[in-house]
Amino acid sequence: MGKFTVLDLLDLDLHDYNALKLKCLAGRKGLVKTIDHMELNRPGLALTGFFKTFAPQRVQVFSAAEHEYLKEMEKKGDFSSVEKLFSFPIPFCVFCRDMTPADWFLAVAEKAGIPVLQTPLPSNEFSVRIIRTLGDILAPQEKQHAVLVEVFGMGVLIKGDSGVGKSETALELLERGHRLISDDSVLLKCLSGKIIMGYSDDRILGHHMEIRGLGIINVSQIFGVRGIRDRKQVQMVINLEEWDSSKNYDRLGTVDLTSDILGVKIPTFNIPVKPGRNIPVIIETAALNERLKHKGHYAAKEFNKNLIQMLESDNARKMYQDNYLTKQD
Repeated sequence: MGKFTVLDLLDLDLHDYNALKLKCLAGRKGLVKTIDHMELNRPGLALTGFFKTFAPQRVQVFSAAEHEYLKEMEKKGDFSSVEKLFSFPIPFCVFCRDMTPADWFLAVAEKAGIPVLQTPLPSNEFSVRIIRTLGDILAPQEKQHAVLVEVFGMGVLIKGDSGVGKSETALELLERGHRLISDDSVLLKCLSGKIIMGYSDDRILGHHMEIRGLGIINVSQIFGVRGIRDRKQVQMVINLEEWDSSKNYDRLGTVDLTSDILGVKIPTFNIPVKPGRNIPVIIETAALNERLKHKGHYAAKEFNKNLIQMLESDNARKMYQDNYLTKQD
C-alpha cells in the first residue's frame, strides 16, 4: 500500500469496538508523518533521560504514570528529556483517558512538529484497538483478478482465465444462499503472518458483479444483505479451467495441492469446466469436504487406507488358503 499518515489514521471511519476516538491537541504540521510500525512504546524511561533502548519509530503512548511524571518535571523546570524525546522522528504521541498535557509540553511538540493526540480510552484498550487497526492497514497485501465468495462458512477464492465463468459461478452460488465478498478484483492481506483475509478492492463497485450479456448488477439490492460480506478469510482456492481431454485430472483427491498467497499455503483445487458440469455444486461439495478435513475426516485418505487394508486382507486370506491346500495335498 502507499504511505499511511497520522492524518489518514484520524480520518479512518471506525466504529464500536474499533473506534480510536482520537483528536489532535498540537503539532498539526506533523500530521503528514508516516506510520510504518504497528508496535507501540511507553516512553517512561525516555522521560527520565534513558534513551539507549528507545524506539522512536513507534507510536508513543502516555498513560497516567507518564502524565504524573510530566507534572514532576514541570515542578523542577527541567524539560530537557522531553525536548530530546521530540528530537527523534516519532510518528505521534497519544494521551489516554482524556488526559491533557501542560502547555509547555504542547509548545515543545508544536515546535518540533510532533502531533500530540488525545483519546478517552484507557491505555490498555487503546493499545489493543490501534494494534488491530494498524495490523490490518500495514499488513502485506496484493490484488488478484478473482472472485471471493463465502460457501458454507468457507472463504472460497475462485480464479481462472477471463471468460471461463467465474462471475456466473458466483451468481449461481448467491442464488443458492451463499455470499459475495468481491467480484473481479480481490484485495488480499496477510494478517498475523498466517491468515489471508480478502476484501473488495473497489469501494464504489464493491458488492456489484459484471455478468456478460447482462451488465453490472447490484448484489445487495437483488439478494439483500444476506448475500454480501465486507471481508472473509480465504480458506480454499478454486482454479476454473477449460476442459482438456489430454490432461489427467485428479480423480481420487489424494494429492494435496496448495497456492502460495503472501507466503501462506492455501488448499487448492483445479476444476475443469465443460458443458453439463454443475460447477457451483462441485464448489459446494469441495467446501463441505474441506470443512470435514478441518475436523479430521479426510475422505480420500480414509478410502485409500480402507482399500489397502482390504487388499492386504485378501492377500493374507489367499496366502493362507494356498498354504493350507498345499499341505493338504
